Amino acid sequence: MLDLHSEIDDGVLVLNPTGRIDGATAKAYEEALLDRIAKGHTRIMMNCEAVEYISSAGLRVLLMASRRAGDAAGKLVLYAVRDHVNDVFKFSGFAEIIPILGDRDSAMESF
Repeated sequence: MLDLHSEIDDGVLVLNPTGRIDGATAKAYEEALLDRIAKGHTRIMMNCEAVEYISSAGLRVLLMASRRAGDAAGKLVLYAVRDHVNDVFKFSGFAEIIPILGDRDSAMESF
């Protein structure tokens, strides 16, 4: 189960998902995320401290969101990623595509 809470901070959409981003939740997460981008929220920070797991389906959603945000002159930045989830980003090569920062302040400064 993935819960997604969001807020706006200085014009940046801050997503606070909890749970797993996997085959069971990826479609709903994709719809919610792409809907926000379509509504003009293209500067996005994702707080990953409560993300327990991410699968290849979840990686695909983040890649798609990153590209769509970038196409609209925005970007997607991740922060506070748990070590075992960060390993997935590193081993898959996604750490080279999507910025991963240590904390909220660093993520905010990247905009």
